[in-house]
Amino acid sequence: MTMKSIFANRALLPDGWADNVRVGIDAAGMIASVERNTDPQEKDLTLGSGVLLPAPSNLHSHTFQRAMAGMTEHRSAKKDDFWTWRTLMYRFLEVLEPDEIEAIAALVYLEMLESGYAAVAEFHYVHHQPGGGSYDNIAELSERIFAAAETTGIGLTHLPVLYSYGGADRAPLTGGQKRFGCDLERFAQLHAAARAAMAGLPQDFAIGIAPHSLRATAPDQYDDITVLGGNGPIHIHAAEQQKEVQDIEAWLGARPVQWLLDHADISANWCLIHTTHMTERETRALAKSGATAGLCPITEANLGDGVFNGPTYLVAGGCLGVGSDSNIRVSLSEELRQLEYSQRLRHEARNVMATQEASTGALLYDKVLNGGARALQRNSGALETGKLADMVVLDADQVALCGLRPEQYLDGWIFASDDRLVRDVWSAGRHCVSDGRHKARDAVERCYSMTLKGLMDRI
Repeated sequence: MTMKSIFANRALLPDGWADNVRVGIDAAGMIASVERNTDPQEKDLTLGSGVLLPAPSNLHSHTFQRAMAGMTEHRSAKKDDFWTWRTLMYRFLEVLEPDEIEAIAALVYLEMLESGYAAVAEFHYVHHQPGGGSYDNIAELSERIFAAAETTGIGLTHLPVLYSYGGADRAPLTGGQKRFGCDLERFAQLHAAARAAMAGLPQDFAIGIAPHSLRATAPDQYDDITVLGGNGPIHIHAAEQQKEVQDIEAWLGARPVQWLLDHADISANWCLIHTTHMTERETRALAKSGATAGLCPITEANLGDGVFNGPTYLVAGGCLGVGSDSNIRVSLSEELRQLEYSQRLRHEARNVMATQEASTGALLYDKVLNGGARALQRNSGALETGKLADMVVLDADQVALCGLRPEQYLDGWIFASDDRLVRDVWSAGRHCVSDGRHKARDAVERCYSMTLKGLMDRI
């Protein structure tokens, strides 16, 4: 990659909107310079009607679940909930082969880029063959995730998952869970192999660690988990479902978020995913810990998880970001819209996640820029010198924006439009999306379609 420069008539900089901005990108994909109130030069890529923004990171994804989208929207004889959905998910993953996992991940990463994300944290827990046996290469499926990220150009923080038990109180693994299963020794081998396989990949690729949840791990593993994770990202599912909260409290004597805060040295390198069932005390304590709350509003609504306590968390100064989780619908703007609308329904009020100083869309976007960067430990989240060139361009000629002032653009995108506004996306300087379309879409989509046809014959 050679040095290049992009000229925007309008751009969102750390101190607000600016006109006539030139952003220089160096050979490493970093922002080398930001000039404002300047004129375009012949060498510049000029954006015309495009509005330049920093692009957020998607902090939580299980890519393989994208292939299930549309297959679980029917009612069973009993009440449908997360646990009945999980049974279907286990049955589905029993048949997935490595090539298929890679093909599905590539489509998901393409869709993320086309919706405005520049990077993703992949919460990767399918490690083994059906039945639980290791592949000859223990990191085989991690390497398939790496290949999909390279194909699409998305930035990646890879999170191999420790999944040791089938439920609270060290219940044994059963059925589809055996593809996830690792004791600490096996997991350490897998993590080391995945880390070694990252050599030679793009410099913005990183690795962290993810104890799946308290129900899938045990208290005596957390000292080792923390040592293995070091200062890197540590992500965990927490308090997604009422049954999970009840099971953990019955086993450990504390609700899951409270237990983690008391025993796991929760700090800025941690990201607690979902946290849809917290007490007021837990909500304020998590906010003060410096950890990120990883919210996945579309999936949480689809699975009937519950609603995050947004206002209390924000007032306490909490850090949050969004992820696409099950990837039933990959859309950055829709995640933010669903987040705010869930709060409006819960509190019977409007603009619940806004302040007197910032509109709802502007505040949410700023939060997910900072929260995603923190959760991935990615040097991104702003158009400023020394940051990764993670950038998204919105088309200001689209009808959703044409009557708005710049300070209303984010509200127009999030609440009055959709992914059609996303025109260009760069990830660490890689120009992945142009004119609203990923450059590899035809090939990736064709491979995915063939993969799904093969899967349907075996399910």
